Amino acid sequence: MELNQYLEVFIEESKEHIQACNEQLLELEKNPDDLTIINEIFRSAHTLKGMSATMGFEDLASLTHQMENVLDGIRNSRIKTSPEILDVIFIAVDHLEDMVESIAAGGDGKRDVSEAVDKLKRIEMGEHMSEPSRSETAAAIAESPGLAGFDEFELTVLKQSKDQGFGVFEITIALREDCLLKAARVYMVFEVLEKIGEIIKAVPSVEQLEEEQFDQEFSVTIVSKENPEEIKAKIMKVSEVSKTEVRDIDLEQSKQTENEREQTDAQIVEDPDKETEVARGPGKETSPVTETKSTKQTSSKTIRVNIERLDILMNLFEELVIDRGRLEQISKDLENPELTETVERMTRISGDLQNIILNMRMVQVETVFNRFPRMIRQLARDLDKKINLQVIGAETELDRTVIDEIGDPLVHLLRNSVDHGIESPEDRRKKGKNEEGTVFLRAYHSGNHVFIEIEDDGAGISRDKVLKKAISKGLVNERSAAGLTDQQVYEFILSSGFSTAEKVSDISGRGVGLDVVKNTIESLGGKISIDSAENKGTVFSIQLPLTLSIISVMLVGIANEKFAVPLSSIIETAIVKDSDIMNAHNQKVIDFRGKVVPLLFLKDVFEVPSDEQNDQFHSVILVRKGEKMAGLVVDSFIGQQEVVLKSLGNYLTNVFAISGATILGNGQVAMIVDCNALIK
Repeated sequence: MELNQYLEVFIEESKEHIQACNEQLLELEKNPDDLTIINEIFRSAHTLKGMSATMGFEDLASLTHQMENVLDGIRNSRIKTSPEILDVIFIAVDHLEDMVESIAAGGDGKRDVSEAVDKLKRIEMGEHMSEPSRSETAAAIAESPGLAGFDEFELTVLKQSKDQGFGVFEITIALREDCLLKAARVYMVFEVLEKIGEIIKAVPSVEQLEEEQFDQEFSVTIVSKENPEEIKAKIMKVSEVSKTEVRDIDLEQSKQTENEREQTDAQIVEDPDKETEVARGPGKETSPVTETKSTKQTSSKTIRVNIERLDILMNLFEELVIDRGRLEQISKDLENPELTETVERMTRISGDLQNIILNMRMVQVETVFNRFPRMIRQLARDLDKKINLQVIGAETELDRTVIDEIGDPLVHLLRNSVDHGIESPEDRRKKGKNEEGTVFLRAYHSGNHVFIEIEDDGAGISRDKVLKKAISKGLVNERSAAGLTDQQVYEFILSSGFSTAEKVSDISGRGVGLDVVKNTIESLGGKISIDSAENKGTVFSIQLPLTLSIISVMLVGIANEKFAVPLSSIIETAIVKDSDIMNAHNQKVIDFRGKVVPLLFLKDVFEVPSDEQNDQFHSVILVRKGEKMAGLVVDSFIGQQEVVLKSLGNYLTNVFAISGATILGNGQVAMIVDCNALIK
């Protein structure tokens, strides 16, 4: 079978199952006795194991199989949940994540997981078992025919086998006390049983039997058409078997007696269209267990599409937008009513098509947010703090290109909140606060933007401390510092190399500051703002554009060149008299509604050749970056238009204040102005 064609699906589904394991393990930590959660984790691990084995990723399959054994012990009350056990399972999930990432990057997924496997085996062998011993557990189960803790899938197989005329038997086998090679005898018993029927379950587990982790007795559940006496006779032919008991399982009694367990285990049922492994004989891969597939076809309303295909579709549509602009220009020039009507109709249809394509590229921020609860848990343990992370608005959607870039800045901000923001439990108690700190991670739409906020109820930002550091670094002088607003002061912590941490830690406080976060967000066309109150908390607010590829701009003329200014940066446009322009500190400025706003003449900034003119009036575009404003002086306003943002390529990466280019309807290239770079 050619497996490469399934690799992409395997990677995507594996990531989903690993994420589900992480989420459910965090829930299990809060509710250690909730069988529903344990069953969900077991289901994800079981599916991942089956997929990995099918694809030939042995290390992945081995680790998930051992994880599954421990989870099975937990859900059958043989192992008691504890923080230490959960830590081991978390480590195992980390290994799984790394292996899947390796496979996604073209690797073989191999990894030394022996330490994690050994830890899981020790847990399974009984170091954390609530019962006195494995043999006592096996004996107790053997004394209860039909009540061996089957899951829903196993019960379904047994019931279907019974309906088809098969007998369902539980066989208890005892080896002689002087038996030396117990695993070999078990293997021989399994060989006999597989010739006369199908093995459904073994207690203790197959792995424990292989490693001789039992005394003399073990039990096996099989389906067979042979009668109990024939089965017993064939097993007794195996040397060193001292006793064999064959009991017919009463499925109805099993269902009634274990009704409560079935309600929780029902969630373990595998997807009806997937094959499921039930039991293995020692030294074998998978037993040819009865395959049950649902005859009822479920109607799928979603499909997986490679993101590269969506990128190609987007690129093609961008070309269509450029041609649409060209047609609109030709239509205006020719003034043909029929052509004008057709172009208008095409504009409406292409507008609808644009919305559909952009929506197809939208991804819920949940895909980024999902990894944070686990990260916060680990940080809280490392820092010996109590943190409650509240995620709100995870269903908010953003363009895939923005999603790809926003993860690292959010990690940095969250680590900053946990390390610098939230105080230690002792300090919080002294301040009269709950010793558990709360961090809110919110996302919501507003207009054509998405806002992501990180809020904590910690110590807040000390204005005096930040100002003192800013003055010592020469970012501001003492005279100017007194007139700064709180928001302007807080913005200093976004400066390069700025840190107020009193001691260096592995979490933060290495003098890196938050400038990396600021630069990344601004490169996406977004902005970050900070609000804080001492001893009450801090809010970092990030504003991001919904999409980066097709943007609305104001087209302006400078001499014979055309430039595009993104509408998201523009406050308004104005005509300014030459007499209203003043000079302050060698900078031309205007008084705009009581605020002094510096002017930037774009023809000088971009060195556009033009005839010297002494105009009495100037066309000015007022733009904003955070709290700062500037007026961009241009020769003329052309109008608003939707354009396709094209990269300048690898050779023009350092062009000042230009974020890209676009092709206009007349075929002319217009540069797109990066307003953030112009405002310092």
